[in-house]
Amino acid sequence: MKLKLTRPLVFFDLETTGTNINSDRIVEISVIKLMPDGMRYEKTRRLNPEMHIPEEATAVHHITDEDVANEPTFRQIAASLKQLIDNCDIAGFNSNRFDVPLLDREFERAGIDIDLTRARFIDVQTIYHKKEPRTLVAAYRYYCDKELEGAHGALADTRATMEVLLAQLERYEDVPCEVGALSEYAQANKNVDLMGRLIYDDQNREVINFGKYKGRLAEDVLSTDPGYYSWIMQGDFPRTTKNAFTRIKLRGRKK
Repeated sequence: MKLKLTRPLVFFDLETTGTNINSDRIVEISVIKLMPDGMRYEKTRRLNPEMHIPEEATAVHHITDEDVANEPTFRQIAASLKQLIDNCDIAGFNSNRFDVPLLDREFERAGIDIDLTRARFIDVQTIYHKKEPRTLVAAYRYYCDKELEGAHGALADTRATMEVLLAQLERYEDVPCEVGALSEYAQANKNVDLMGRLIYDDQNREVINFGKYKGRLAEDVLSTDPGYYSWIMQGDFPRTTKNAFTRIKLRGRKK
């Protein structure tokens, strides 16, 4: 295996009720834990999202309310899931923009204290888009020379993501194999928080990446518009976003 690991690398994929990170919920999660010695552990679990699964979502992943009516909620499996993925690096397909922030949001709702920002993230889609812009189905066909059976099922997508990354490392000599460097390569932006509401610029300064202050230094905005911080704290933002703004605000007070 060309991939060089110093600690476990967790590949994961979510099937959800929709695409709103703040309000939608997980209905299926698959995890493949790849160990430094090459051993792999797989776990797939359907979940009761405690809300109706919209027909549009069912049309994608084919999971209905009836399918998950007797399954556990995320809150019921959150502690064991934390144990499985804590202190691991994390990989997925389009995971940095959606799956990781949504997973963190679910942990927050469940009252589980887990700091996903300690992980190094590898978004396989970013590598793919840098090399061959396509979907996961096409990526699997291109890199693995196979058709993806069961697309939009969490386990099939998770297995495909892992196989695509391993194939990318074999194909591209300039894509790093060490996880730290690979994580840097596989990021479209260098995020401060999981959702990328704040990103680092080339001088390692936190820049707001949304809304009316997009492109402005967060520290400058917080010092000139005190109400902006209150708006962030009272708004429907994930905890990692709020924590990042709080760190910046406290740092500004010390100057």
